[in-house]
Amino acid sequence: MPPEPTFLAFDTSAAHCAAALLCAGKVHVRIDMMARGQAMHLMPMLEEVLAAHNLSWSDLAAIGVGTGPGNFTGIRISVAAARGLALGLGIPAVGVSNFEAAAYGVPRPVDVLIPAPRDQAYSQRLTGNGGETPMLLAPHDPRPDPAIPLQPAERMIAHIARIAAERFETVSARPAPLYVRAADAAPSRDAPPVILP
Repeated sequence: MPPEPTFLAFDTSAAHCAAALLCAGKVHVRIDMMARGQAMHLMPMLEEVLAAHNLSWSDLAAIGVGTGPGNFTGIRISVAAARGLALGLGIPAVGVSNFEAAAYGVPRPVDVLIPAPRDQAYSQRLTGNGGETPMLLAPHDPRPDPAIPLQPAERMIAHIARIAAERFETVSARPAPLYVRAADAAPSRDAPPVILP
């Protein structure tokens, strides 16, 4: 294993596959823009990121993963991948919200504002003890001012990797998606199938 712990972070909560490798104190970032197909693209991409630095899965000390808010399907893809990798490799997986990633290194308390569909916004106030309950703001709702906005994807994924490196020794809960609003998809109107004995 490398002399310093190595961390791999990834995120698919937006129209991209983002990965960051934190190795020997340096962060190496890769962003592949894509509106769909993250589920098929993510694992080969992560293997390429590791191979580009002559590393393998066994070299990792922990995994960081973006937990949202963002695209529902994208969040599920990355969180499920992180849980599976952590279980298979026997290493911690650290979930990091987009609020935390956007405000990394900023003194708290601080408000974070992330764009949401239909001119809405996700908002959370981060404090020294964590964060208040995230909210979904309607287009006419007042916005906190000042507020930290969503950062470029390169910065967000680098922050996720650094936060994972800071927390991996104390994390206890598995990563979980952060959903601030209900899904747009409606439940199926078809009757469930009958299960025969």
